[in-house]
Amino acid sequence: MITSAPLASLAFPQIDPILLQLGPFAIRWYALAYIAGLLLGWRYMLRLNSKRAYLTTSDVIDDLLTWAIVGVILGGRLGYVLFYNLPYYSANPLQALAVWQGGMSFHGGLLGVTVAMIWFARRRKLELLHLSDLVSCAVPLGLFFGRIANFINGELFGRAADLPWAVIFPHAGPEPRHPSQLYEAAMEGIVLFILLAWLAWRQGKQSALQRPGLLTGVFLCGYALARALVELVRQPDVQIGLLPFGTTMGQLLSLPMLLGGLYLIWQARRRPPP
Repeated sequence: MITSAPLASLAFPQIDPILLQLGPFAIRWYALAYIAGLLLGWRYMLRLNSKRAYLTTSDVIDDLLTWAIVGVILGGRLGYVLFYNLPYYSANPLQALAVWQGGMSFHGGLLGVTVAMIWFARRRKLELLHLSDLVSCAVPLGLFFGRIANFINGELFGRAADLPWAVIFPHAGPEPRHPSQLYEAAMEGIVLFILLAWLAWRQGKQSALQRPGLLTGVFLCGYALARALVELVRQPDVQIGLLPFGTTMGQLLSLPMLLGGLYLIWQARRRPPP
């Protein structure tokens, strides 16, 4: 175990999680990350739809943003309650409504958005896989900003490490740790966004948008693999710890994503492009 910080370790940048405080009203970086991810994702979907996907009109994508917000918030919070801290919230049910105190699950948010997309696609008579491909291309933008906000908050930090870029987090003891939030921002955000953009923006039949479900499958597999790798150096949730065989809850929840993504890729590759 590391007992003292190496000379090459980095001090945590002291960034106040609250950007602006006006009486009881506070603007937090975490909330701004959600807003930035949703707005930039919405603009990106508009452009991708008009230049490559040709799925629907811009006003329909505008309406989709509203349902995506509802799905992310409700699904993310419910997922955290059920997957990560059910005993506590069973004893304190009203605390499940205190979203401002933190506690959101990506896997829960994904389920929430999936339900919202299914309902929205049926209501608007859109092809679900075409819609999910469009949304999948934009999700990494939100993941990037969300992980940066996690870093600013000093939460979801990594395990102790003796590395030049290890960071001493203010609420994690004196040991320098992996900045796992930045690893996730790079892998789930930047790398996955570039990969999906490359597949989507290729010309003609080379575009993955010509094979419904392919981009969704690539996103699910890409996120699952990135999350499973980062979990190897991320500090397990204190209320859960390690699961059997040294796995974590994040890895366990990512396994169905990986299997589902592989199935969608297989199905998309079997169908000839229109």
